[in-house]
Amino acid sequence: MQETQAPSFRQYWSLLSDYLRPQKGRVTGLVLLALGSIGLRLANPQIVRRFLDAAETGEGLERLFGAAALFMGIALVRQVVQIVVTYLGETVAWSATNALRADLALHCLKLDMSFHKQHKPGELIERVDGDVNQLANFFSLLVVRLGGNLLLVLGVLVLLWVQDWRFGLPLSSIAVLGLLALNRLNKLTIPRWQAFREVEAKLFGFLEEWLNGTEEIQTSGAKPFIMLRLFQSLRARWQAVFKAMRVQVLVAVFPLNVFALAYVAAHIVGTSGFLEGRITIGALYVIFYYIDVMKEPLWEILQQVEDLQRATASINRIAELRQIRPTIQDGAGVEFPQEALGVHFDAVTFHYEDDLSTKILDEITFQLEPGKVLGVLGRTGSGKSTLTRLILRFYDPTSGTIRVGSPNSSHNGGQMHDIRQARQADLRRSVSMVTQEVQLFQTTVRNNLTLFDDSIPEERILQVIDSVGLGSWFSALPKGLDSILEQDNTGLSAGEAQLLAFGRVFLTNPGLVILDEASSRLDPHTERLIERAVDQLLENRTGIIIAHRLATVQRADEILILDDGRIAESGRRADLIRDPNSIFSTLLRTGLQEALT
Repeated sequence: MQETQAPSFRQYWSLLSDYLRPQKGRVTGLVLLALGSIGLRLANPQIVRRFLDAAETGEGLERLFGAAALFMGIALVRQVVQIVVTYLGETVAWSATNALRADLALHCLKLDMSFHKQHKPGELIERVDGDVNQLANFFSLLVVRLGGNLLLVLGVLVLLWVQDWRFGLPLSSIAVLGLLALNRLNKLTIPRWQAFREVEAKLFGFLEEWLNGTEEIQTSGAKPFIMLRLFQSLRARWQAVFKAMRVQVLVAVFPLNVFALAYVAAHIVGTSGFLEGRITIGALYVIFYYIDVMKEPLWEILQQVEDLQRATASINRIAELRQIRPTIQDGAGVEFPQEALGVHFDAVTFHYEDDLSTKILDEITFQLEPGKVLGVLGRTGSGKSTLTRLILRFYDPTSGTIRVGSPNSSHNGGQMHDIRQARQADLRRSVSMVTQEVQLFQTTVRNNLTLFDDSIPEERILQVIDSVGLGSWFSALPKGLDSILEQDNTGLSAGEAQLLAFGRVFLTNPGLVILDEASSRLDPHTERLIERAVDQLLENRTGIIIAHRLATVQRADEILILDDGRIAESGRRADLIRDPNSIFSTLLRTGLQEALT
C-alpha cells in the first residue's frame, strides 16, 4: 500500500483559517468558553481538598458548607458552559462545512469535461458531501476539544509538579511517552483510513451507475452480475475498514496501560509521602482525583485522534480534488456580435488525453457562413457530437484552430475570433446547444426557462412560451411561471420538454444554435411540432444540425458527412442532391435514417 503523508500543520491551519475566519466571533467565544471550562474543572478538586483538610483539622461546619456550596456552584456553571460550547461548536461546524461543500461543488463545475468523463457522479457526491461530513467535527469541537484536553492534561501535570515533583516526574514521563506512541500509531492509521474513503467513493459511484440503469438491468437479466459487483464492492469496503481497525485496536488498548502505570506510580509515591507526613489526606485525594481527571481527556484524545485520522484522510482527498486545475483556460476576451455567427474549422484534430492512439477528429476543415445551416451526418462514433462540443470548448482541439465570428459585420471590424481567445462564459452566451437529453431542474418553470437568470423580464418569458408552442401546456399549470417542475420530467411529454429547451435558447438569443439529434427520439407527430419550433429558432441565426432523419436535414444549406473522424463529403445540399454519385444522394435514395445507423 502506498504510504500517504499526513497534512502538515500549515495545511491544517490553512483549511481552518479559510472557513473559520468568517465566524471569528463565534470561534473566539468557543475557545474562551472551552478554556473557562478547563479552568473550572481544575479548580473544583482544590475545593474538595480544602474540604477534606478542613474536616481533618476539625474546622467549623460553616466553612465546610461553604466549600460544598462553591463546589456545586462551579459544577453547575461548568455544565451550562458545556451546553453553550456544544451549541457554538455545531453552529461553527455546519457553517464551515456548508461553505466548503459549496466551494468544492463550484470547483467541480469549473473542471473540464475530461475530468467528468473519468469520475462518476456518485464518486463526486462522496467527495463533495461524504468527505466534507468527516470534517464537521474537525471544524468545531474536534480541534477545540483536542487542544482543550491536551491543555487539561498539561494543567494536571503542572499542578502535580507544584504539589510534589515526585508525582510530577513519573506521571509526566508516562504522559509524554503515551502521546508519542499515539502520534506514531496515528501515522500508521491515516493512510488506511484514506484508502477506506477511496473504496467507499468507488462504491457510491457503482451504486449511482446501476440505479440509473435499473430498467436495462431488469430487462437484460443482469441482476446476478450487479449483485456480484455489489458483493465485491462491499467486500473491498470491509477489507479496507478492517485494515484500519487493526491498527485502531492498538490505539484503543494503549490508554489502559497508561492508566495502570499512573496509578502504580501515584500509589508508590503517595503512600510513602503520607507515611512520612509530607502529604495530607486532601492532597492525596487531589493526586488520585487528577489521575482520574487525566483518564477522561486521554480517552477523549483517543477518540479524537481517531476522528482526526478520518478527518486527515478526508483532508488529503479534498486537497487532491482542489489541486486539480481545469486545462481549458479563458482567453483575454473578445466580443461576439449580437447576430448570426460564422464558424471556421482549420485542420482540427482531436483525441482524448487517455487515448492518444485514437483520433476522434482528423484534419477537419470547413467554413460555415453566418446565417447558413449546416447538416452534419455520419454513423455513430464518426465524431459528429465531438465536433459540436469543440465549438463550445468542452474540449480544446489537439491541433488546429476553430474560429467563430461574423466577418461581414460592422461590429468591431467584422472579425473571426479563435475561440481560445474568448472567455468561456461569453462564448457560451453566443453559442447554444440543444440535445436529445433535456435536463430539467426541480424548481419553478421560470427558473427552468431562464436558468436562474432573474434579469429576464416576465413579459419576455411569456412571449417565448407562446413562440415555441407551449401556450396550451402553460395555461394548464396551477401557478403559472411559479409552478414546480420535477427533475425527472414528470408531467411533461418528450416533445414539451424539448420545446422548453428551445425556449431557453430563445431567451439567451445566441448567434449560433447547435441541435444535436434533438428530435431523434420523438414520434412523427411530435417531431412535426418540433420542426415548426426549429424553423423559428434558426431564423436569422446560424445553425448546425446533427440528425439521422431526412426531414431535419432538408432545411440545411450545407452538408458535412463524417466517417471515422474524417470528412467523407461536404458541399451545398442542392449540389450534392444533383450529383448522383455523391454520398448524400445515395443516403437519400437508400433512406437516410437506415443508412446512418
